[in-house]
Amino acid sequence: MQTTTSSASATAPKAKWTYKDFTWALSLFGTAVGAGVLFLPIKAGAGGFWPLVILALIAAPMTWFAHKGLARFVLSSKNPDADITDTVEEHFGKSGAKIITFAYFFAIYPIVLIYGVGITNTVDSFLVNQMGMEQLPRPLLSGVLIALMTAGVVFGKELMLKATSAMVYPLVFILLALSVYLIPGWNTSMMEVTPDWSAMPTVIWLAIPIIVFSFNHSPIISQFTKEQRRVYGDNAVAKTDMITGGAAMMLMGFVMFFVFSVVLSMSPEQLAMAQAENISVLSYLANVHESPLISLLGPLVAFAAITSSYFGHFLGAHEGLVGLVKSEKTPAKKAEKISLGFIVITTWVVAIVNPSILGMIETMGAPMIAGILFLMPVFAMYKVPAMAKYKTSAPVRIFTALCGVAAITSVIYGAL
Repeated sequence: MQTTTSSASATAPKAKWTYKDFTWALSLFGTAVGAGVLFLPIKAGAGGFWPLVILALIAAPMTWFAHKGLARFVLSSKNPDADITDTVEEHFGKSGAKIITFAYFFAIYPIVLIYGVGITNTVDSFLVNQMGMEQLPRPLLSGVLIALMTAGVVFGKELMLKATSAMVYPLVFILLALSVYLIPGWNTSMMEVTPDWSAMPTVIWLAIPIIVFSFNHSPIISQFTKEQRRVYGDNAVAKTDMITGGAAMMLMGFVMFFVFSVVLSMSPEQLAMAQAENISVLSYLANVHESPLISLLGPLVAFAAITSSYFGHFLGAHEGLVGLVKSEKTPAKKAEKISLGFIVITTWVVAIVNPSILGMIETMGAPMIAGILFLMPVFAMYKVPAMAKYKTSAPVRIFTALCGVAAITSVIYGAL
């Protein structure tokens, strides 16, 4: 490592698993567990049971290799306080930093649009199916919900961040409880569908974007990596590798258990119906399940997951757009107002139009995430001298790059 960390590394603790590491792994895990998980069973299960098994097997290495590569990229900066943007500017210059800022905005902004549609459909389904109310006009319902969520971010940022952090763990617990609760309703209808082995690679290929989206915790990687570097110096790379691996295994175990439990308790026709209705799998289960527990908890969990995800992604999108809009002619305060108005109005318009949520995840969210998370660190390993000692093994680099390319090309293929 550079001289800036030599003093820290001289007394750096050895990399071994500690309680603090576990809490960091939980934070990475919590960042990934959001509304994307509620739509994952619909897409991942759409191709049948056996493609889902293969997706489950590749999800953990995909997630680990990509995030540990991004952490190593941040560690390669000579500045110990550098974040991802600073590191990009150091390695690729100001023009490279602008391109990455632009790409990062377009990785986060579509997710805000997705959650605008998701929260409207979740509340609409709850009011009509569980509360027995008449359907409210969509422009009114979406406008009120988006205004309330945005007001929470703008006027109570600190409170909202604390609330969303606190929401993650009850949310995880309830999802786990629901996964277990659904076990008695498991059936073999998904397994009875004869797999078309010739089409299997295509089915898996087209499902990779939703895996990328649902397991993504790149927004927190900068802060996480900087903290490991501050504490562990030269041992930080071993620490980041270990903790990102722990988070990937937790995601694999918990999220895929939820996905399998949901898929095995539904029929292929029900999964198709949930996709057609453009609602999360929990909202659909609430509408078809006789259990009062599912009817109440399903929409509430979906609401909590979408709301908590909206807050974090709105802040990221707003900050990214301010960075793009801000200039000598447009001071920061004006740029903030313009950015706020643009994001709110476009989110409202998209929520009224009600496009396919899964379609938006696949075409807008996943490709940009894949570019930054999967491809940029691998590219840097080959092109940036400072990344030479942070190279992962050749098979890992190849696998990571292939997954990134698959996520992007599957979207192009789907569009054609």
